[in-house]
Amino acid sequence: MTIGILKEPSGENRVSALPDIVANYVKMNVVVMVERDAGAKAFATDADYQKAGASIADRSEVIAKSDLLLSIQMPEENISGKVLIGVFQPLFHFNKIKSWADQQNTIFSIDIIPRTTRAQAMDVLSSQANIAGYKAVLTACTEYGRYFPMFMTAAGSIAPAKLLILGAGVAGLQAIATAKRLGAVVEVFDTRPAVKEEVQSLGAKFVEVEGAADASAAGGYAVEQSEEYKQKQQQRIAESVAKADIVITTAQIPGKKAPILLTDAMIDSMRNGSIIVDLASATGGNTNFTKNNETVMRGGVKIIGNSNLASTMPSDASKMYGKNILNFLKLIIDKDGNLHLNFDDELVKETCVATAGKVTNERVSALLQS
Repeated sequence: MTIGILKEPSGENRVSALPDIVANYVKMNVVVMVERDAGAKAFATDADYQKAGASIADRSEVIAKSDLLLSIQMPEENISGKVLIGVFQPLFHFNKIKSWADQQNTIFSIDIIPRTTRAQAMDVLSSQANIAGYKAVLTACTEYGRYFPMFMTAAGSIAPAKLLILGAGVAGLQAIATAKRLGAVVEVFDTRPAVKEEVQSLGAKFVEVEGAADASAAGGYAVEQSEEYKQKQQQRIAESVAKADIVITTAQIPGKKAPILLTDAMIDSMRNGSIIVDLASATGGNTNFTKNNETVMRGGVKIIGNSNLASTMPSDASKMYGKNILNFLKLIIDKDGNLHLNFDDELVKETCVATAGKVTNERVSALLQS
C-alpha cells in the first residue's frame, strides 16, 4: 500500500507527517510518497523525507499513485477511489463529503474520533488545542499594551493583568497554565462543574453558575444550555468581563455555530486597550464582531479571531498531529502494510464518515437530508 502526504493550502503551515513519522510508516511495510515541499513550512526538507525512506513527487502524481492520502485541511481536487484522512469538519462540509462519497472514496475525519480513553493517543483536537491555548495567551501578551505580571518599582507599582478564560477544555487549561506563568490573575468560566478542581489546581479562580445542563454524556464537548441558564451565565460573565483586561474564548458546539458568549454590551464595558482572543472564529466566533483570521476593533477593544493558532507553531503541531495519525493508522493497516478496515472497531467505525459510495455518519446524513 502507498501512503501519500499532501502539501497543505496557503495559510496552513503544518504537514500531516514529519520525516520521523514517515520512518515509522516505512517500518510498517508501507510505501510513502510526499508532495514536493509539503513539509517546508514545518522546517522539514524534501531531503529529510528521502532520508526517512519516502519518495518526492508532484501533487498530481502523489494523488494518482497513493492508496491512502493524508492531509490536514480538505483537498480541493476531485479525488476518486482513495482513502482520505484529515480534519475535514464533516458537520460543516457535508456537501463535500457527499461529493467524495459519490466518487467511491473512503473518508476518515479524525476530528470526530470518539473522545474515549483509548482514543486519547489519536485525539487531534486535543493535541492541537493544547498549542492553541498556549499561543492564544502569547498572542494576547504581545498585543496587550501593558505588563502581565505585577511589578513594584521605584517608579510605582504595576497591577497584574486580569485574564478571563471562557471554556476550560484542553485549550482553556493550557491558557490558564501559560497565563499564570506570565504572572496574570486568571478567572475561568465553564458550564461543566467537574472541571472546577482542574482550574483551581492551576491557580485560577473558577466562576460558578448554577443550573448547567449535564455535559457528561457529550464526549468532552460543550452542549446546548437552557435559556434560563444562558441568562444567568451572561449576567455572571458580564461581571467578570467588565473587570478583565484580556478575554480568551474557546466555546464551540460540534456541527453548530459557536455560541455568543460576549455580548455587545459586555465588550463595551471593557476598558480601552483590552484584548479578546476568539479561538472559535472558524465557526462564527463567541462575539458578534469576530472575523476568522482577522483582527477587528470594537471601540477601544481589539478582537482577534484565529481558530488556527496551532499552525503558527508548525513544527511541534505537525509532530503531535503526525503521531495522532500514526496511532490511528495502526488500527487500519495490518503487519504486512495492507489496508484492513475493521468496522467492528468503534474508533474506526465512528471516525469513518463515508465508504462504498455512501455517507455512513448519521449526523452528516441528517444534514444532507435537511
